[in-house]
This record gives sequence, structure tokens and C-alpha cells, in this order.
Amino acid sequence: MRIVLSVIALLGLFVCPAAAQSKVNIEQTFADSLTALPKEELAVSGGFYVPAYSSVAMSQGKLRVDFSVTLSVHNASETQALVLKRIAYFDTAGKQVESYLKAPVALKPLATVSIFIPTDDVRGGTGANFIVDWAATSDISEPVVEALMVGGVANAHYAFISQGRPTRTAGKK
Repeated sequence: MRIVLSVIALLGLFVCPAAAQSKVNIEQTFADSLTALPKEELAVSGGFYVPAYSSVAMSQGKLRVDFSVTLSVHNASETQALVLKRIAYFDTAGKQVESYLKAPVALKPLATVSIFIPTDDVRGGTGANFIVDWAATSDISEPVVEALMVGGVANAHYAFISQGRPTRTAGKK
């Protein structure tokens, strides 16, 4: 009986709809990568647009291949905390699908946080994207923000990276 219940529980992990999966809690999942928010004024800020592809059309548009997506935000500074103010996921129509921060968090120097979207979560579609807003107390190395897509069909497997593009950077006031 115990084996049957274990198998049922494992199957539930694979067949649950994407929307029912637990939401990422950056504060808990990446506690070792985070530090206290700076007390000083956030004098520098910026944003990134990151294209992501949870689904891609192939074979003259007759086949849809779904991909898992991992968004990674790296603090490229060796000395300063990077404050993440917003990480949001949008679908092809520009509608927000998820917001991953309840409040700003500070990322330690050279630390990283990630968001994982499983292969069966196709809410983003072929034109999915992320917006990442950040800030710092003074001039800082610009963060590195990328999305890694991984998926396959039959025996073919694909992986590719989409680099974030800065949307704005505001200097000291």
C-alpha cells in the first residue's frame, strides 16, 4: 500500500497543471544569496527586458515544442548589494502572468537568484518575457540577466539562451 501511495504522489508531481504548482518564494529559496536591504538611498536604478520562449513553433508551424525556462539574475558587483525591485513574467499579449517579488530584496555581491518555469507551463507562449527592475546605492556593475530555455521533441533536444536587454538606467540624482 505504501508503494502505491508513493507512486500516486510521484505521478501527481508530473501531471498537475502548471497553474497549480507552488509559486517560487525567492526570499526562502535563495536566502543564502540575499542580504539586508541597504539603509542608504537607492541612487542608481535600471531595468531589463528578457525575451523568453516557453513554446516555439517548428516544422513549418505544424509542431509546437514546449521549453522550460530558467531566468537568472546575477549581481555582477564584487562589493555592493543589488536591490531587485521587480521580477515579473508576461505572456505573448503583454499580460502579466506572475510577479515573483512581494517586496524588494537585496542580492549579495556576486550572488544569483533564479526563476524556473516548467515545460508544461505554457502560459507565456511564443512571445513570453520578463521585466527585471533593479537599484543600488551608487554606481554598480550592471547585473547580468538571462533566460535559459531547454526542451525537446523525440530524440532532439534544444537549449538556448536569451540575454536581457537594458530598458533604462538612471544615474545619481
